[in-house]
Amino acid sequence: MENYADRYFDWAATSPQDSEILHKALTEATETFANPSSIHKEGQKARAALEKARTLAATVLGVKPAQLFFTSGGTESDQIPLMALLSKPERGRVIISGIEHPAIREQASKLKLVGFDVVTVNPDKNGFISANSVAEKITPDTLYVAVMAVNNETGCIQPIYQIADKITEASQGKRRPHFHVDCVQAAGKVPLNLAYKGIDSAALSAHKICGPRGIGILYLANHERLRPFLTGGGQEQNIRSGTENLFGALAFSEVLKKHFIAGQSDAKSVQTQRFEEQTKMTEDFISSLLQLPNCTIVPEIRANADGNTQKLFSPWIVQAAFKGIPGAVMVRALDAKGFEISTGSACSAKKQSRPVLQAMSASKDIQDTAVRFSFGPLTTAEGMKQLANAVAEICSDFS
Repeated sequence: MENYADRYFDWAATSPQDSEILHKALTEATETFANPSSIHKEGQKARAALEKARTLAATVLGVKPAQLFFTSGGTESDQIPLMALLSKPERGRVIISGIEHPAIREQASKLKLVGFDVVTVNPDKNGFISANSVAEKITPDTLYVAVMAVNNETGCIQPIYQIADKITEASQGKRRPHFHVDCVQAAGKVPLNLAYKGIDSAALSAHKICGPRGIGILYLANHERLRPFLTGGGQEQNIRSGTENLFGALAFSEVLKKHFIAGQSDAKSVQTQRFEEQTKMTEDFISSLLQLPNCTIVPEIRANADGNTQKLFSPWIVQAAFKGIPGAVMVRALDAKGFEISTGSACSAKKQSRPVLQAMSASKDIQDTAVRFSFGPLTTAEGMKQLANAVAEICSDFS
């Protein structure tokens, strides 16, 4: 993994994998090769290993083991609660934010085709969803609300706890809608209180924090209230059928242990100290970019922001636009210099559209020229300095 430290800046897309953790998990999964659902001795050994992983993940996340369900990744964890609406006899309102990942946004559009009233709450120009804007859309027939914790393009940390409280307040005397939070860019990156009252479900993904691809976690505060649309063999308490990915579960629990930052985290913990270190490194990086005459930090409120404003953004993601240089051109130019970045969500890269920036009412020029720099636990101050210098060289070539 160390080879990536000074040149890889696309951690929000995926991260280099922790080889030590993955090798350990693979060894254990190989030794406990049987199906965890089998009742024979070897099957029960595999079951014990799976539950050990679940218990470790739950302990780290501050929730109960019975509230965690292993899935194939963030997309499935996002979609299980959403698609569960199809198991309900009635059709009602579905509220999603305008900055959701395609896993939510695209699937919600399918629900609209079968009779659901899908309503989008757009962010303000700075990329934030307000609790009041969500509450204003809640009607007596609202079944579901989704607002992500950290946006994967802008790094804006959304006020999910205030939104949870506002949903409860707005639902007094009425049925409370299910509140889902995509925590893929939050878990292991920013302080997170998954057990906060009012958060009904959350999605997590291992490959964003040095774990393997193809394994996710769905948190359900009360799984008995959810009837999944897709059914099968009944694994994972009937929430997610399919033979369990034991290797992935073991690895995911360990990378969570290594990187997760609790909502009330110890200021002296390794995770908190690394978070604070990255915050300072990112502030310096932004300052370097702002020296370039054609650079605009997106959203602009983040440029030269004070400490309190900086706390509204994940230090692991920075979005910037460079006037006169299309985003795809900047990506290729940096790639030629040995640096990897992206224009935004890897899941939307081929569509040439910027739904998040559109929802923020960003100008067409910003949409065309914005790129995303994203960092991880191995990122170094020297690497970020080299990246800033490379960006400056490219801007100079286009001036």
